[in-house]
Amino acid sequence: MDEIQNINNGSLSFEDFKIENGITYWWASDLMTMLGYKDMKSFQKVLDRATKAFVSLNIPHYENIIAELREKDGHNVQDFKLTRFACYMSVMNGDPKKVEVAQAQVYFAQQTRKFELYIQNNNELDRLLIREELTEGNKSLASVVKQAGLIDFAKFHNAGYLGMYNMPSWQLEKKRGVKKGKLMDYMGRTELAANLFRVTQTEERIKNEGITGQANLEQTHFQVGKEVRGIVQKNVGKNPENLIQEKLLSDIKKELKEGHKKMLKEDKNTKKKK
Repeated sequence: MDEIQNINNGSLSFEDFKIENGITYWWASDLMTMLGYKDMKSFQKVLDRATKAFVSLNIPHYENIIAELREKDGHNVQDFKLTRFACYMSVMNGDPKKVEVAQAQVYFAQQTRKFELYIQNNNELDRLLIREELTEGNKSLASVVKQAGLIDFAKFHNAGYLGMYNMPSWQLEKKRGVKKGKLMDYMGRTELAANLFRVTQTEERIKNEGITGQANLEQTHFQVGKEVRGIVQKNVGKNPENLIQEKLLSDIKKELKEGHKKMLKEDKNTKKKK
């Protein structure tokens, strides 16, 4: 597939909607239509996920997803100017069950080869976003258990791993051959989501049941971890400790950052040639 052709009668491509005015950009409302979304309200969820990805990558999202009113049919409507990279991130965060989104992902997968960006689908971006949620979830859980009288966080942490993996975190690191503190950066989407569920559900149970004290908090974390283990075994058919490890997330971040720089440079060079 050489072009995204889902606007009007299909004769216009993604590049046809490029605007060069100070910066090179595309209107979000145009991309929205290309991807088969009916209105900006439904497309906003895609933009929100793209924004979270920018935050995770430490790339200024206000410079890539620029809020601006756009005149349409005599009315000013909320729209956004998207850089090429913002379009890419939006496409990759779109609903792949939509035919238009799936086609657009294929298009961008082909186009991004010249930028040495080899993210095949939205799975890697999902991993990135879930990992960020997990970081925030662990911070929230740590705050809750501290208020509940936890003294030894390391023991509490490993109680959850013992429940979910039948081994403490250090043993899982050894089994998988990863450096200390890097377990989650190799986890796939399913495993990251399972750990996020473990963390959030442990917090909810502690708060809802008013659990306090080191031993009781450890027991709760262990029990929730064990329940999550059962869910993974039932739905995936594997024990959590045997789930496949994937590409290091820091490498994915590095690749995306480099791709962002190259896309900006490409559009600047194109403008100079005209």
